[in-house]
Amino acid sequence: MSQMNRRVLFTIMAAIAGLGSTSSFAAEATQRIAVVDMQKALQLVEAGKKVKAQLEKEFNAKSTQFQQEEAAIKKMNEELQKQSLAMSDEARAKKQAELQSRFMKFQQGYQQSQEELQSKERTLTQPIITKLRNIIGEVAKNKNYSIVIQKNDVFVLHSEDKDDLTNEVIKIFDKGGHS
Repeated sequence: MSQMNRRVLFTIMAAIAGLGSTSSFAAEATQRIAVVDMQKALQLVEAGKKVKAQLEKEFNAKSTQFQQEEAAIKKMNEELQKQSLAMSDEARAKKQAELQSRFMKFQQGYQQSQEELQSKERTLTQPIITKLRNIIGEVAKNKNYSIVIQKNDVFVLHSEDKDDLTNEVIKIFDKGGHS
């Protein structure tokens, strides 16, 4: 379990323990917990859809380039295999070094491309996440929820639909932002 998952689990457990330790039944009744599926919200708000489309377009363009380079390296390797018996040891070693160098550059370029895309994704989604969090806070306050938990299969095994704020948050986000 990751450090972040442990923190979230600890926070949930502390909140639940806090609900059980209040001194009066009336105080317990005022504690309400809601859930929001942030991943779903991020994917379904219009701004999130635009970011996803932009990233997919860039990924597909780079993917095509990498597929072409991979095919060229594979062809180069096949040719080396065919010609290796007729080559001198020195020529074969030179070709193998060229192939290995090209393959290493390919791997480095691919990894760098992945890192750049992940960084761009974080940069483009951070403002959306911040706005979603603000809307969640407003909705929770207006509906008297004390706690809002990230809905996922790891920490939230069950929740009532009436306590799921995801769709409402998406609608408010797409209308311009305030509940």
